[in-house]
Amino acid sequence: MTEKKRGKDRLQIDPFELKLAREVERLLFPKSSPVCTWNCIGVKNRTAGVLGGDYFDSIPLPDSRLALIIGDVTGHGLHASVVMSMLYGFIHHAAFELIEPKEIASRVNAFLIHFAERSRTFDLYFSTTLFMGIIDPKTLELDYVNAGHVPPLVRRADNIIELAPTTNPLGYFGTLDFLPASFSLEPGDRLLLYTDGIIEAVNPSGDRFGLERLKEMLARNGSDHLEFLDSVFTSLQTFGAADPPDDDCTLLVVDIHGPSTA
Repeated sequence: MTEKKRGKDRLQIDPFELKLAREVERLLFPKSSPVCTWNCIGVKNRTAGVLGGDYFDSIPLPDSRLALIIGDVTGHGLHASVVMSMLYGFIHHAAFELIEPKEIASRVNAFLIHFAERSRTFDLYFSTTLFMGIIDPKTLELDYVNAGHVPPLVRRADNIIELAPTTNPLGYFGTLDFLPASFSLEPGDRLLLYTDGIIEAVNPSGDRFGLERLKEMLARNGSDHLEFLDSVFTSLQTFGAADPPDDDCTLLVVDIHGPSTA
């Protein structure tokens, strides 16, 4: 066997190893909220390949608050999955330490900058958008940071409210400026977190699914949280978006029932 052939074989990835990595990746993420109490949570994710770069979670914290996380690592596929897994573990640990969203975002930024400085070739791949919010179930106050992520949406009666970015994506700049960010949720609100693979999906004519179409679905869809998730992905299929998608697609929905009395 020539040296060139041996080198080529070393670059090939065992399909079993990819499948195993995908199963491990799936174990990281929640499927849905096990019990509906003061809220109901649902999540749906489809990756562009075997592995993905979207990460998301809903984490009950030791002080009874609820942390919500969604982010999108630059790129998709194997390299994005590796970076995503590092970030997921880092953020998950920090959340359990009851560190607030702004400080977590600052630490994630420093974490990514540290790795990016090791290689000028791969520095672009150590970057991510991130939305992280923590809800106090007694007051329904949501404290959050949105680091360059597509704006989460809140449906309240006939209105759709955007939670705009409060700082830059993480991993690009050594210092971040943050705008103070909080939002008072109310009973009956539906909070929707998503990644840009949803709104940037294109059909064969080159049209984008778009934010306005997602807003319209959110405004008019009165089904429960899990049926709503299914309806969005069905609409993507009807729209003519690629299947499997060209980019990772994630939706996380939280229906707010009322303050917790526990």
